[in-house]
Amino acid sequence: MSGTLRHLEPPRVVNIEDLRRLAQQRLPKVIFDYLDGGAEDEITLRENSSAFQEVYFRPRQAVATPKRDLRTKVLGTEIAFPALLAPVGYSRMMHPDGEAGAARVAGAAGTGYILSTISGYKLEDVRAATKGPCWFQLYMVGGREVAEDSIARAKQAGYGALVVTVDTPIAGMRERDSRNGMKQLMGKNALAKLPYIEEFLAHPRWLAGFLRDGGMPKLENIVVRGKGALALLDVTSALARTVVTWEDFRWMREIWTGPIVAKGVMIGDDARRAVDAGCAGVIVSNHGGRQLDCCDATLRVLPEVVAAVRGQAEVLVDGGVRRGGDIAKAICLGAKAVLIGRAYAYGLAAAGEAGVTRALQILREDLDRTLALIGCETVAGLDSSYVEMGRLGLRRG
Repeated sequence: MSGTLRHLEPPRVVNIEDLRRLAQQRLPKVIFDYLDGGAEDEITLRENSSAFQEVYFRPRQAVATPKRDLRTKVLGTEIAFPALLAPVGYSRMMHPDGEAGAARVAGAAGTGYILSTISGYKLEDVRAATKGPCWFQLYMVGGREVAEDSIARAKQAGYGALVVTVDTPIAGMRERDSRNGMKQLMGKNALAKLPYIEEFLAHPRWLAGFLRDGGMPKLENIVVRGKGALALLDVTSALARTVVTWEDFRWMREIWTGPIVAKGVMIGDDARRAVDAGCAGVIVSNHGGRQLDCCDATLRVLPEVVAAVRGQAEVLVDGGVRRGGDIAKAICLGAKAVLIGRAYAYGLAAAGEAGVTRALQILREDLDRTLALIGCETVAGLDSSYVEMGRLGLRRG
């Protein structure tokens, strides 16, 4: 890994956008656009990032901060800095290291990893790969019976929390995927793949790794009794047949004894419903702009959700985090920590584990530098007094 990591150091890679460019060079267009794209006109995708640019710092000068403390606790577990790796589906298509590699890096960095149900690696193998906290993100793909089996496996494997995604009654309209032939490429019809072969051949490093890894992986964490693991193509249709409701949290609470976190909360009313359903945490998320377009940016919604839970649940936020300063801003506005998705996935796509390592290194150094420049010695000391919020147009519940 160290030899590869040297190629990711300055001047070639100094920020997350540099990793994005490397990922774009390495991946076939269909895979890169799956990672990079959003729903419809991608308005929400852009707003998630631009919202951070509307929050300005109010630094305190002539303050000595010789050693900044980036640690925080999430659901009772200490992490080295307030950024967990979000669930990213199909990670193994981006690089053979996939979910297991990302989890391994997260543990080495002292932070947590959240495994997507849509994973090419078995959840047991991912949990074994990391020494850090590991949560399991649940889709109700395949129905309640399949979900119950997955929850039981996650419990047996030692996952610390169950993250239930509530914003996918159906898959969003991701137009890049449609134009690129994602459905045809994941299907079994070899003739339907022919128009896209040239694009794969133009990315030999990715193609060689993909073929060595065995080609298109099955979804090892969605196992239908009597049929085995689900094929990738089946996910979109399966989502449309199974919708998570707040009533489902009742039976989940009965079979999962650890903390449950609701992911996809965007209004204060739903945050209160999550608390009433027994959730220990909520994640303010619009699925990275990949579901409902023209949904508000998560950073703008964050204070409304924080106010709504009244301290009865921990609040995390994802969407658009690209710099350590973004992490600081989210915490100033009430988040306990952030989830990063594309920020580390670009690194994974560019260089496997080494790329994830570099992404976390960039964000950690950014955050440490930001604390020094605003005159705050600890993450725990961040609050709204360090930011100017007037430009953001915040909604308050």
